[in-house]
Amino acid sequence: QVQLVESGGGLVQAGGSLRLSCVASGRSFSNYGMGWIRQAPGKEREFVAGISWIGTRTYSDSVKDRFTISRDNAKNTLDLQMNKLKPDDTAVYYCAAGDVRSGSYKYWGQGTQVTVSS
Repeated sequence: QVQLVESGGGLVQAGGSLRLSCVASGRSFSNYGMGWIRQAPGKEREFVAGISWIGTRTYSDSVKDRFTISRDNAKNTLDLQMNKLKPDDTAVYYCAAGDVRSGSYKYWGQGTQVTVSS
């Protein structure tokens, strides 16, 4: 069992930066791939970035070169550094644990709102 709690969302102007964090509780954090998935109003959930248990990173084309995902297995934390934010990045961002390659996530956080103003 893994519990996930996100923080760090907020309101930022276009071009600005935010850093999202996710703290995991439970014994098996290091065994899971971790991902950030977002959902904008009226749209389906969208994969943003993922990192495998050994540290292999993947990004969606829309955020590549702007966002950086990282994890600290010793601290049970997952971060997402978001730079050069755009209004299209506005969404609720979820931290999730599971399999990054298949996109199958077993555990989800409650989400944190990111709003980018133009």
